[in-house]
Amino acid sequence: MAEEQILFAVALTKLYGVGSQLTRLLVSYCGSPKAVFETPPGKLEKIPGVGTVLIRRIAEGKRSALLQAEEIVKRAEEEDVQLLFYTSPKYPDRLKQIADAPTLLYYRGNVNLNQRRIISIVGTRQITSYGQTVTERIIEDLKPYNVVVVSGLAYGVDVVAHRAALQAGLPTIGVMATGPESVYPAVHRKYAERMLSQGGLLTENSFGTKPDAPRFPARNRIIAGISDCTIVVEAALKSGTLITADIAHGYDKEVMAVPGNITSPVSEGTNYLIKSLKAVAYTSVQDLVELMNWDLQDEAETRFKAKASFDASEFNEEELKVLHVLQQSKEEHMDNLSWKSQVPVSALASVLLSLEFKGIVKAKPGKRFELLAS
Repeated sequence: MAEEQILFAVALTKLYGVGSQLTRLLVSYCGSPKAVFETPPGKLEKIPGVGTVLIRRIAEGKRSALLQAEEIVKRAEEEDVQLLFYTSPKYPDRLKQIADAPTLLYYRGNVNLNQRRIISIVGTRQITSYGQTVTERIIEDLKPYNVVVVSGLAYGVDVVAHRAALQAGLPTIGVMATGPESVYPAVHRKYAERMLSQGGLLTENSFGTKPDAPRFPARNRIIAGISDCTIVVEAALKSGTLITADIAHGYDKEVMAVPGNITSPVSEGTNYLIKSLKAVAYTSVQDLVELMNWDLQDEAETRFKAKASFDASEFNEEELKVLHVLQQSKEEHMDNLSWKSQVPVSALASVLLSLEFKGIVKAKPGKRFELLAS
């Protein structure tokens, strides 16, 4: 996103009473963050859900919001923080599917937030030796699958997962409840600094934000939303970890839980998730592989790479997104293709037409499209 647009994007997040859903609505109708501030009141009134109160807030709060945004953009440049508005191609596609996802993320790191496989590992702060052993084993077994490991950088299961990922050479992302310049708890700073070159640190909170209690449940929704599956290692029956599992379940994400000793308080939560069918039992990495169909995906990708090889330099970014999806499934309905590739339906038709002209995709009846062997 151009510097001017990111300035207005940040300013949008500083307008009083304009939440994430309303921000998306305004940008969708106006065309860009800058256009939201420049659209005449008469046109804003025609947007569903926009009334005179909101229009007045935009007009009265514009100057202050832009001043705050200038400070944030300047500091982000100084501290090497990426500002990812939800329209940015670097913004996590998995989060875009969630209604309450943040419109702006602050990110320090080097890993692709849209990497093919992302798994969250969460659990109690009062981790047992069993929990530590299991967490480390999960990470070790994930090495062949090139997985990004996400957690919350907290005591217990979180930091064990991050530490094990660093040792295993896997990228790992810490989702924080603070501003991007802070690490909480501070004792984990040494791991956080290593994660900047082998993963990253992600937050929705602006500079100077303290780790207040309400920010942790909000952080948990990002942990759940950014990943394909959330694995709960150990958790008490009433805990923030179970909240994360519930959020992931509500997002129609896969949830797994490690069975534990029935006499252990920190296994009550995981055993409950399995018993109530809110989670699939994790006993080995094969359980995860089968649940996520990774084995079938890898097999299909190997097969179609052999049949349909192409030079990536010959295609633009949106064409490559579509081809990546079709490499995994060979054939998709147009609606599914749009969702999986994160290419809007409005743009997808021309992308598919271009791929047809290039002789790599074939249109089939019922708005289905097939990847052809080259």
